[in-house]
Amino acid sequence: MTANPNDRASMMKLTQDPHSIRSGDREKVLEVAIGREVRAFRKQQNTTVAELAQVTGLSIGMLSKIENGNTSPSLTTLQLLADALSVPLTSFFRRFEERRDAVHTKAGEGVELEREGTRAHHQYNLLGHLGANGSGVIVEPYLITLTAESDVFPTFQHGGIETIYMLEGEVDYRHGDEVYPLKPGDTLFFDADAPHGPERLVSLPARYLSVISYPQTS
Repeated sequence: MTANPNDRASMMKLTQDPHSIRSGDREKVLEVAIGREVRAFRKQQNTTVAELAQVTGLSIGMLSKIENGNTSPSLTTLQLLADALSVPLTSFFRRFEERRDAVHTKAGEGVELEREGTRAHHQYNLLGHLGANGSGVIVEPYLITLTAESDVFPTFQHGGIETIYMLEGEVDYRHGDEVYPLKPGDTLFFDADAPHGPERLVSLPARYLSVISYPQTS
């Protein structure tokens, strides 16, 4: 029996609090950022807190406070940790001042383009693009419009994961061997390496958001 995604959603509890860090807590943010880096480097080297305490001469309690962002370590302490973990001192700060970009695209201002392999009269509006970024993932959000002149196109293939959210109209959308009737409010989430695309245009015009994500290459 296939589980209802709504049932799964009702059982899941979100643990991330987007309001947990306020603008006035800059010092606390730095402490947390340093602590996360110390813990990450320690775990990468399969070193326990006790082992790191022995090498640095710091107490286990002090190391726990540092890793949990509950204290502001001095530069001397950070240098001890950097030497013990064989990393540059500056590596503890790399995520604190790192720039985070955002793209604001107003209604009707998306860049209209043709994606390679698309068929006639499939209007693609790219809603934003960050390019290289610290997450290691590229995300391409599109607003796709289909009209009476549009071709059906059930054999598109590309790398990554794709999410479709239906806004207007109705289409029968193929993914691999399955066909899914999509109506406004419906979502389809799939591996884009399988053949996919609208197989039957049921009610036009049709518009849907398509968000494609794939690993960033160096």
